[in-house]
Amino acid sequence: MMVTAMDFSAIASFAVFMAANFATASAGAVFKPGDWYEGLNHPSWRPPNWLFGAVWTVLYIMIAVSGWLVWETAGWAGGKVALIVYAVHLILNFAWSAVFFGMRRIDLAFAEVLILWISIVATMALFHAINPLAAYLLIPYLCWASFAAVLNYTVWQLNKPAPF
Repeated sequence: MMVTAMDFSAIASFAVFMAANFATASAGAVFKPGDWYEGLNHPSWRPPNWLFGAVWTVLYIMIAVSGWLVWETAGWAGGKVALIVYAVHLILNFAWSAVFFGMRRIDLAFAEVLILWISIVATMALFHAINPLAAYLLIPYLCWASFAAVLNYTVWQLNKPAPF
C-alpha cells in the first residue's frame, strides 16, 4: 500500500495538532502541583490527583482532533480566524497552570480560567460554522473547564486569609 501525498499531508497536519496539544499539556509537567497544592484546603468533592492526568490525556487528543478537522475542512484560507482563536485558547490553557501552580495565584488563576472558558466557547462557535463535529468534540473539554473553574474558585475561597 502506497501513501499518497494527500495522505501524507493529512498525517503531517494531524501530527502538528497533536504536537501543539502536547506542548500545551507540558504545562502540567513544568508547573507541578507539589507540596504547596497538597497543603491547601480542598473541597471534599475534589477528584483524586490521578484522575486529572487521565482526563486531560483524553481531552488533549479530542482537542487536537477538533483543530485538525477544521484544518482539513477549511485549511488556513477558510479557517484562519477559528484557528487563531484555537491557538489563543491553547496558550490560555497553558497559562492557567503557570498562574495557579507556578505563581501560586489562585485568585488570578480563577480570572484566567474564566477567560479560557470564554475562549473555548468562541472556538466551539467558530468551529461549528466550519465543521460541526469539531465543535462537538470540544463539549467534554468545556464541561471539564467548567468543573475546573468551580474547583479553582472553591479552593480560592477555602484558602483566603481570615479577615482581621
